[in-house]
Amino acid sequence: MENNKIGGPPNRGADGGADRNDARSENRRGGRGGGRGQNRGRSGGRGGGRGRGDRKPGFNTRGGRKDKSEMGRGEYSRADLDKRKRNEDSQAKRLAREANGESTPLFTKEEIEADGRRPKRKVAVMIGYAGSGYKGMQINHLEKTIEGDIFDAFVKAGAISKANADDPKKSSLVRCARTDKGVHAAGNVISLKLIVEDEKIVEMINKHLPPQIRVWGIERTNGSFSCYQTCDSRWYEYLIPTFALIPPHPQSYLGEKLEESARQEGTFEAYQELQKDGIEFWKHAEEAYVKPILEKLDPQMQLDVMAAIHGETTTERAPTPPSEDKNVKNVTVEADRGNDSDSSSRKRKASEEASSIEEQSAAKRQRQRLDPAVVSSEQGRVGKSSGTITQEADAAAEPVLAQTTDTTKEDVTVVKAEDQEIISKSVLTPLEAAIKEVKAAYITAKKAYRVSDERRKGVQDALNIYLGTRNFHNYTIQKRFSDPSAKRIIRSFNVGKDAVYINDTEWLSLKVHGQSFMMHQIRKMVAMVALVVRCGTPLSRIEESYTNTTISIPKAPGLGLLLERPVFETYNERAVKEYNREKIDFGKYQKEIDEFKQREIYDRIFREEERDHQFHAFFRHLDHYRTNHFLWVTATGLSAAKQVTSRKEADSDDEVDANGEEG
Repeated sequence: MENNKIGGPPNRGADGGADRNDARSENRRGGRGGGRGQNRGRSGGRGGGRGRGDRKPGFNTRGGRKDKSEMGRGEYSRADLDKRKRNEDSQAKRLAREANGESTPLFTKEEIEADGRRPKRKVAVMIGYAGSGYKGMQINHLEKTIEGDIFDAFVKAGAISKANADDPKKSSLVRCARTDKGVHAAGNVISLKLIVEDEKIVEMINKHLPPQIRVWGIERTNGSFSCYQTCDSRWYEYLIPTFALIPPHPQSYLGEKLEESARQEGTFEAYQELQKDGIEFWKHAEEAYVKPILEKLDPQMQLDVMAAIHGETTTERAPTPPSEDKNVKNVTVEADRGNDSDSSSRKRKASEEASSIEEQSAAKRQRQRLDPAVVSSEQGRVGKSSGTITQEADAAAEPVLAQTTDTTKEDVTVVKAEDQEIISKSVLTPLEAAIKEVKAAYITAKKAYRVSDERRKGVQDALNIYLGTRNFHNYTIQKRFSDPSAKRIIRSFNVGKDAVYINDTEWLSLKVHGQSFMMHQIRKMVAMVALVVRCGTPLSRIEESYTNTTISIPKAPGLGLLLERPVFETYNERAVKEYNREKIDFGKYQKEIDEFKQREIYDRIFREEERDHQFHAFFRHLDHYRTNHFLWVTATGLSAAKQVTSRKEADSDDEVDANGEEG
């Protein structure tokens, strides 16, 4: 019955048949079968003309769907006829409500009547939030979302009546920026109708929100206000550790390809000069951080450790880094010398042994599920390790049951007999322990890195190429080069003057101001700049990404992204002059916002990176991704990379709405 909602009720022709105004049948065939109904063609006879009657919005006179350029934004939205998608979404939400015991109204009829009717006002609600632990901004009854918690707080605070508590659409809820999973916002806006008679309504709402979500203020607006339609532009910030700019290790897959391409193109000397600071960094890292670990091992173990690290590779798979650091290929020069076939055999054997770590992680989770008492035993056993595995090694490498091959008598007594096999497989071998320690050593070395002035200037030079109106079809999902909506305006994109130092790690702040951003656009823009700078790629490669060639650009971790604030310059002028309303101004709450950013966003970003090493894992994954998807960074250029045949292939891990905001 979706057609009736869009095109009006069915019209009965003289033959008694229901004319449902289906443009694919009636209009395309010139009103055939319309009889004397309202869709009768201009000639007045059977099948006369193309049918002028109640054509559906969004369809042209030829019965085909009009281009977006032929319609206004509202008409195009109303003409979205993906009925199957809407029906599936509606059914999924209904099933979710039933599963959660929400198939009945949230409040009884008596409760709703007792609540009474109070006046609702159209307002702009200024909010801030840390996106960690949430499945994005927009309400989704199947997932935990920012809007979901905020809407619940509105209901509990009395800002939304009980009669409207079951459906946000009843309150005309609209969001300014639809941020994705894990993305933060120091300032965002939602517009809707609220009951705001109580002067302490903001305080009451915040009482029902977790500390990582805050309402800054509520401003009355004119009745037709939509924060999405009215927003002029948006400011985003991206925090990135400077070690993301370190060139790939010379013996990583990408490092080898960069050198190979530079030799073939006759630019090797220039490439080496450009990457001189990176070469020096890796020499220092291996001498100061890796060599002391290897010296504690016997010669054969040294070879096995480095052979295992050499042998860890990433082949054909989606370019999304794993949550754990599995794709490691750090090396020393000495480790790969000697007989090639012997080395290859050792690599394969050691790599197979190292790959069992993932199975051990699963075994640990299974063991804890079977007998929770084991958890405390494991924790006590960690302190009995040999001492060669550092605390940083535990955080950097795959989760494991313990750091020693010893199993104490107490451990055995608290575990059921059938679980003994699981326990034995979940203990690190000496080889695996040494591999963990070497991996952690490289992370420690990266944290000590400090970006040079030249490399930092290279970042700003690369960001400048984004300015103006560009075709960003390669920086989002499901957009073709010919799609007008792929063109976006970037007003500024700058590196912060001062670096930030947290937990011995140096961070840079990148701030971008644009009219609007597509899904993943900023994360891909940051990843492109990082790759170009760290790989010594000509800046012209960014210009080439705007052309009609589809290339793979990875998404930088969402952890570093936050929406600073939306801008409402045009509306604010009219609000004062025409509507007699207050401006939507985040400056009123700047002190509270700054404190919130530091406590709930910045500290969270630094804390999660220290714990999970997301940036470290992301760039190491790219360096060891053994396909030619990203070889456009080499001196050979775009022709060296595998050409993506579809946007779905380029972003195979995306399960989000392609029309969403940056996330």
